[in-house]
Amino acid sequence: MAINLQKVTIEKAGDTASIDLTKNRSASSEIVINLNWSQGKAKKSFFSSLLGGNQEIDLDLGCFYELNNGEKNVIDGVQFSKGNGGSRSQKTRQGRFTDSPWIWHTGDDRGAAAGSGEDIIVNPNGVSGIKRMTIYCFIYDGVAKWAETNGVVTIKVEGNPDIEVKMGEQTDARKFCAIAEIIFSPTNLQVKKLVSFHNAHSDCDKMYNWGMKWATGSK
Repeated sequence: MAINLQKVTIEKAGDTASIDLTKNRSASSEIVINLNWSQGKAKKSFFSSLLGGNQEIDLDLGCFYELNNGEKNVIDGVQFSKGNGGSRSQKTRQGRFTDSPWIWHTGDDRGAAAGSGEDIIVNPNGVSGIKRMTIYCFIYDGVAKWAETNGVVTIKVEGNPDIEVKMGEQTDARKFCAIAEIIFSPTNLQVKKLVSFHNAHSDCDKMYNWGMKWATGSK
C-alpha cells in the first residue's frame, strides 16, 4: 500500500484502507466515488478502422448498495440517460441524495472532451443508514480493452487523504469489473480492493452475495 499526505493507493486485491469520518466536519461535504480512465483511442489496424474499431473506450460506473434496513439495489449508467435521471431529491434509478438511499449517480456524461470521469456521491447525513457498497465499472458496448483504459476509482472525503484503487494493466475478456467494496459505519469507511471480472451484473451479484433478480437493461 502506497501512502502520502494526499493519497492512499491500495495496490493488492484483498487489501484495505480506512477513512475516518469524524474528520469530515462539514455536514455539507459529500463523499465522492469517482471513476476516471484514459481518453485515448485504442490502437487499431487499417482494416479494424474500416469496421468501426476506432471508437473511444467508454466505461460506466455503478454500485450495488445495501442499507441497514435490508433494502438492496443497483445504481449505474445503464439504468438512466443524462437529462433523464431526475434531481437529487427524486428517488430514481439514479439514486437519491437528499433522502434514502442517500446515494446519487451524477450522470453518464462521459464524452470525448471530458476529463473528470463519472461520480457517485454519498450524502454524509445518510451514512448511518448504509451498510455496504460494491463499486464496479463495465464496458456497455465494444470489446473489453481494460489495459488501454487505465481505470482508477478514487474515494474522496474531506479531511482525509484520497483512497485510490487502480485497475492496472488487465487483459480479461469479460466486460464487467468489480473494483472495490466499501463497508460503512457511522464513524468509518473501510475500502477493500477487489478487481474481479465477471460476465454481467448477475455474475458479480452471485460472487458477492447480493441476492437480486436480473433482466437485461439498456441506455
